[in-house]
Amino acid sequence: MTHVGTPSTAEINGNLIALNALAGIPLSSITGFRAPFLSYNAQTLKNLAAASFTYDSSSAASVPVTDPNTDAYWPYTLDYGMANNCLSNTDTCKGEPKLPGLWEIPMYAFFDSRGVNGPHLMDPWLDAADGSTKVNNTATLEYMKATFTDHYNNNRQPIGLYTHPIHLSKTYPGVSPDHKMIDMINAFLDWAQQQQNVWIVSNEQLLAWVRNPVPISQLDTVSALKCSTPQVDASQKICNGMPQNEGGLLSHCQFSDFPFYTCYGCPKQEPSPANPNPEQQVPDGQKPRYRLPTNCSTPFWDPIAGNCICTSTTCTFADDSRPIGPNGANLTGGGTGGTFDSDTSPAQTAYVPFNNSDIPTLPRGVWSSVLLACVGALLGSLSLFIRL
Repeated sequence: MTHVGTPSTAEINGNLIALNALAGIPLSSITGFRAPFLSYNAQTLKNLAAASFTYDSSSAASVPVTDPNTDAYWPYTLDYGMANNCLSNTDTCKGEPKLPGLWEIPMYAFFDSRGVNGPHLMDPWLDAADGSTKVNNTATLEYMKATFTDHYNNNRQPIGLYTHPIHLSKTYPGVSPDHKMIDMINAFLDWAQQQQNVWIVSNEQLLAWVRNPVPISQLDTVSALKCSTPQVDASQKICNGMPQNEGGLLSHCQFSDFPFYTCYGCPKQEPSPANPNPEQQVPDGQKPRYRLPTNCSTPFWDPIAGNCICTSTTCTFADDSRPIGPNGANLTGGGTGGTFDSDTSPAQTAYVPFNNSDIPTLPRGVWSSVLLACVGALLGSLSLFIRL
């Protein structure tokens, strides 16, 4: 996609279609959005509501929680409009836009010793702290701990880690990340989990608890906090997104602008807002690969055979349709590329420390998880902390 600020309906809906068709992500699992460059307006939010997103997370909370005028609000719905970025987005706030049911999860900034004049939001570990001209991992760790503590001791607002994974990946071709920086981030995560009643969760998990808050004694009743692993025999070779199963089965789509690997067959041309699901390019001697259908979840779908390997009631699945087609038509997954099916109605462990150190485990019945999500070309690795 084009990764533009204030993305259009075609850009937003095209990303949904491409992620479902080429990454095998169920439409029902793509619930949140973050605008490229954090650039959005009232129309962007209206487009998200029209596409049946659950939440947006493009706004910034840039006033410390220790300030009486802080904008570090808990997640809120847009029933009465936006409450963040009111100075920079003149067509939002003051009760607008009213979008009942659409949630906003602000991006919570960290602050160095300069307070409101020293905010750090995306990839804070790449910033120089305290007005310095050089990055200092020790200084970064100190202000991250200090900001976390302010959240923890005030109104218990969540705090997030927002990054482009390419800056932290040890396996991305051509990238050599700073291993000391990664160690610092892991040290922060280990330190945070030593505080009482702290969990690492995704935005989706955070919102599940906010919408239905329960005390610690009942956390094991919150299904979103349960981190289960699909039981697929490691010896079974299917292209399902699980490394032990898909080895040697991925297709390499060598586009000059953004090469990628997929289980679902390379398109003949780069996906674009105008054509997010191009016709599939089928290598000689092979058959087209089948895209994820609406009745089988990703780990159990064999796109080469076009077969769902699980028929048990324990893994039954029904994806949603989304109003993301031409003129708002509902679309579902499936097919082999070039078109999308249309539907008029919706379908119905032990803890391992980040630095391998020995620290206390979580209470029984609570799982920790990290969600990697991407919308368009912007990838965000998001971790949130809640003190209940």
